[in-house]
Amino acid sequence: MISWNTIETVFLDMDGTLLDLHYDNYFWLKHVPIRYAEQHSLTLENAHRELMERYASVSGTMQWYCVDYWTSELGLDIERLKQEVAHLIAVHPQVVPFLEQLRAAGKRIVLLTNAHHKSLTLKMNKTGLSHHFDVLISAHSIGIPKENPAFWQQLQTLESYQPQHTLLIDDSLPVLRSARNFGIGQLLAIYQPDTQQPRKAVEDFMAIESFDQIMPI
Repeated sequence: MISWNTIETVFLDMDGTLLDLHYDNYFWLKHVPIRYAEQHSLTLENAHRELMERYASVSGTMQWYCVDYWTSELGLDIERLKQEVAHLIAVHPQVVPFLEQLRAAGKRIVLLTNAHHKSLTLKMNKTGLSHHFDVLISAHSIGIPKENPAFWQQLQTLESYQPQHTLLIDDSLPVLRSARNFGIGQLLAIYQPDTQQPRKAVEDFMAIESFDQIMPI
């Protein structure tokens, strides 16, 4: 599935790729509506409806991924609310062995996420994964999300890489399309980002069920 002998750099998404997306889906679709309804004296149904509209209005932008933006917009301490359900943060099976084998194979390992720095810090503290990476990069350091084709060129200012010798593994189809258009050499999707949801369609991208399918050694 992967031509490991041609790969120098591996870009790995965080939420839905390395970590179970169930945490994020539960947080935004369940936990935030409950707290928003309490804060603003709304029914849960009305709170949910209003939030879905707000989410959709900024989907695919840096605001959608920004903890500080939602704290200001919703009148809620999003960082604190994330900590309330941090017990749901979980690493997908075989992630750690995969990262260890990437290191043994001499690949450069880059965590590349749209997540806000506060979310990134929370999840790295919870999972202990950070020491497996050469560098952790949040799109907030660049100012545009991975879905934007300009992201991949701007990324070169933080991380020098050769697109044709790079592998990106990501659960987001818009991100994978963006990377493909830029010329990232090898791309992989994730069939089940959220373990509580059915397997997803991945269009024409190759995809994996588990990282043990693509161990480099």
